[in-house]
Amino acid sequence: MGKLATKLRRDPATSVRHRINAGRVAVQQQVDFFHRQFGSVASDWKADDTRVTFADFAISEKLFAELRGSFPKDDFCSEESSPEDELMSLEAEFCWVLDPIDGTNNYFFGIPLCAISLALLRNGEPIYGFVYDLARGVLTEGGPDFGVLDGNTKVTVKSTPLDRHSIISLHFPLGAGEADTLQPWLETYRVRSFGSSTLALTYAALGKLDGSLDCRVKVWDIAAAYALIKGAGGEFHWYTEPVFPLRSFHVDQPKLRFAAGSLAFVEAAAKLDI
Repeated sequence: MGKLATKLRRDPATSVRHRINAGRVAVQQQVDFFHRQFGSVASDWKADDTRVTFADFAISEKLFAELRGSFPKDDFCSEESSPEDELMSLEAEFCWVLDPIDGTNNYFFGIPLCAISLALLRNGEPIYGFVYDLARGVLTEGGPDFGVLDGNTKVTVKSTPLDRHSIISLHFPLGAGEADTLQPWLETYRVRSFGSSTLALTYAALGKLDGSLDCRVKVWDIAAAYALIKGAGGEFHWYTEPVFPLRSFHVDQPKLRFAAGSLAFVEAAAKLDI
């Protein structure tokens, strides 16, 4: 391990490739457990009124244990970190951001719109993402310098203008002001709400949706899919301050608001007063 660590320090490209390979394996190792617990695991409620299951904690612990064995000096951030933990300053070159189950409500009730989401960040920027989609049984992965593979198929965002056939994703509930602003969109486009911000963004990266607008997410919901959107040629617009580069982490950080997807979608979304 000493010789490998020395080699990785000398060759940044090898360092990234090694982490990508390790991240893929770490996610794949949790797939069987993820499927076995689906729709049958007990749950509880966290202080922020979001559901959590034993599977969330188990996947977080097992997946990070696998990665820490190879990269002990990296930073590790998970949705299932304790809210009592202090604000974590992210000082390592590489950081892993994990949502062990995005779409936990769906997962608990046996609705297969849920995913494991793992992002690799370098100097605070997502450079690679892994999203395992339980419903389709497919691992989507990629990033800005790598392109995006859905299984073994290369994918890109949509390149068509918005029209009455466009399919977009919104995350409900909407605030009163947000609902008023978005009313014309609700009357014009085909709107979907998946209960998983990760999957909404991933489907936009796959070209299945024109884009996704969300006002209620945390960084772990979108870190991996952010890399996928960028890798698939998509755009991101922030209504809040951009969260990347990520310099610190705490589970109680403020919620984020953004629009992402095709250029046409993001240009239209950027004109909204959200």
